[in-house]
Amino acid sequence: MFYCLLLLCSQLVLSVALPFEQKAFWDFTMDNDMGGQGMMNDEEGSAFEPTKPTERPVGPTCPFGCQCHLRVVQCSDLGLSAVPKNIPSDTLLLDLQNNKITELKENDFAGLHNLYALVLVNNKISKVHSKAFSPMHKLQKLYFSKNMLTEIPKNFPPSLVELRIHDNQIKKVHKGAFSGMGTMNCIEMGGNPLENSGFAPGAFDGLKLSYLRISEAKLTGVPKDLPSSLTELHLDHNQIQAIELEDLIRYKNLNRLGLGYNHIRMIENGSLAYVPNLRELHLDNNRLSLVPAGLPDMKYLQVIYLHSNNITKVGVNAFCPTGFGIKRAYYNGISLFSNPVNYWEVQPATFRCVTDRFAIQFGNYKK
Repeated sequence: MFYCLLLLCSQLVLSVALPFEQKAFWDFTMDNDMGGQGMMNDEEGSAFEPTKPTERPVGPTCPFGCQCHLRVVQCSDLGLSAVPKNIPSDTLLLDLQNNKITELKENDFAGLHNLYALVLVNNKISKVHSKAFSPMHKLQKLYFSKNMLTEIPKNFPPSLVELRIHDNQIKKVHKGAFSGMGTMNCIEMGGNPLENSGFAPGAFDGLKLSYLRISEAKLTGVPKDLPSSLTELHLDHNQIQAIELEDLIRYKNLNRLGLGYNHIRMIENGSLAYVPNLRELHLDNNRLSLVPAGLPDMKYLQVIYLHSNNITKVGVNAFCPTGFGIKRAYYNGISLFSNPVNYWEVQPATFRCVTDRFAIQFGNYKK
């Protein structure tokens, strides 16, 4: 029995580990990461001496407070007063919205040659250096809304296809504002105090544009010399008084025209003939007393909004042609509610070129 106890005690003594003595920070990683190499070497009788750690390779850094993931750098809602430094050069999307940035300087975006989208919404930017966008050779989307710009910034990248610059303080669009741009899909510039006189002749020269919106401005008429390539034009929530014969002469490619929430009392006969490809026309919330002339000749028109006007009479040929084979697309939406005309006074044949009765929005006029 004594022999057994002695043997057990000797095993316990041998099994007790020596006190740990830290020599360097990397000692904490030795036990698990080195596969037991930090333990005593039975053959040599000496402890493993850790090698000096090698320097880690330097990779892209992320600006302080920002989040960087999959080439997206998100620096929104940080109270920044300037564009942060050390933005990774491979960034594709840079989000700087909801900050307090007041100026874009020449080298703020230096090295960002691959940037695809830049978000600057809701800052206090009033000044942009003429070379601020120069490094961004691949920029396609620029969101500049809700700032304090008083003019269109200069020298946009030729690669840009979408520009949203609404809700600023822009009063003038200077000549050649979009020179060198080539082709763009969309420009949204509503919510600026733009008057008709604010568009300099040649402001859109050379630009091939599909979609343009100038809503909630101070326009009293359709601006002149907009890009003739437009397929959508939205001028709602302005102070336009009338549509004159030459207002739409440049825009034969228009598919959608938005003129709602204006003060339009008259559309001159023949004006709509210049937009033969129109498919959707918004004239709601104006002051029209008659259905515009020329609608029966519009072969492709499918939707027309005329509600909330002063229309008192709707003729039997107000919408549909009298002959056959002229109208190529039937209406699938006609709104006439909130007008001082009784629906029972309108002849059913008035809507003979409408897809079905559910496409007609009519109702009693209540003052």
